[in-house]
Amino acid sequence: MGLFTYKARQADGSIISGVIEADDVRKAITNIRSKGLTVISTEEKKADILAGFLKAINIFDKVSLGDRVLFSRQFSTLINAGIPVIQCLNILVDQTKKNVFKGILRDIRTNIESGEFISSAIAKHSDAFDNLYVSMVKAGEVGGVLDEVLDRLALYLENIAELKRKVIGAMVYPIMIVFVAVGVVGFLLTFVIPKFKDVFKIFGEKLPAPTQILISVSDFLVKRGWIVALVVIGIFMFAGFMIKTVPAVKYRWHKIILRVPLIGELLLKVAVARFTRTLGTLARSGVPILEALEICATTSGNKVIEAAIMDGRSAIKEGERISESLKTANVFPPMVVQMISIGEETGALDSMLFKVADYYDKEVDATVAALASIIEPALIVFLGVVVGFIVVAMYLPIFSLPAMIK
Repeated sequence: MGLFTYKARQADGSIISGVIEADDVRKAITNIRSKGLTVISTEEKKADILAGFLKAINIFDKVSLGDRVLFSRQFSTLINAGIPVIQCLNILVDQTKKNVFKGILRDIRTNIESGEFISSAIAKHSDAFDNLYVSMVKAGEVGGVLDEVLDRLALYLENIAELKRKVIGAMVYPIMIVFVAVGVVGFLLTFVIPKFKDVFKIFGEKLPAPTQILISVSDFLVKRGWIVALVVIGIFMFAGFMIKTVPAVKYRWHKIILRVPLIGELLLKVAVARFTRTLGTLARSGVPILEALEICATTSGNKVIEAAIMDGRSAIKEGERISESLKTANVFPPMVVQMISIGEETGALDSMLFKVADYYDKEVDATVAALASIIEPALIVFLGVVVGFIVVAMYLPIFSLPAMIK
């Protein structure tokens, strides 16, 4: 895919310019004409080697959650100030530093100039704006409250980012301890133990059982450690590929994770907080409930919960209430179902959903703290036991040396 700059004439005779992404010049022209424009000129936009490399690896210049939060907040402020949409986008393009996001905003501006709705122009960039974002912008356009919807989007994205930060923060320290433990044990077995092996030869075949086991493991890792590494990496890669590409395997994996003590509880609370906040935000923005539930399902992050939401959506189409359909799914906690039921009866579903989301945000904090208080000491004790066994096994022959000399 390449970028092509173009000049084209609109139906009213005015000339516009823009940037479009396509495989080649011919497809670029076809895409431009599909917008009802008459192409005047088209040429490929040459990028420097560094920019092309950064775009290829898609690490330093991709559109982040923070970029979308800032864009939503600024776009909302500018629209609320009465500035025309095109002028708003001109301002946002000028102050955007990331080249990829700048190009996306330029293309959105061009599409809007050619007569498209804002939501339609945004929908063409699914890598930056998901279905939830597009649906809320569409609802804001139809209802004439785009600035309010964008402000809600910014708040929603900030809450989701905070939720992710809590979960990632809870996992960083235990993962670091695991890496340190594996590194320390690997270093001892492959570099330290072989040095002692020559010293242990003076004991002949009379080495204590723990020492003999340790030396055997060390020999195996030194001679065939690369095989073990390849097998482990291969297993992880194959498992990751199967989970990513086979829906049944992914569903089964997500179901297993939800049953893991503490971790499963944490993931379920995160999913409930995300579901209720997403549904509340969509409902308050005027998105139809069936469409809102479909979006919630695709953004849940767990196939078990996604299936439960979609089953509930089907039940709602047949006339059931939201709370009844979610209760039948038997995935969401009873309190969530009851709160949603109260929200439906009182006509304040969106407010009730936000209260549930706030409650589960606090529950996530408590579960993260509990998880950290259990995992960290357990990993430290495990590392101490392993290293202690290695040290004792290394010195057992030395301790028994006087008896062997007699």
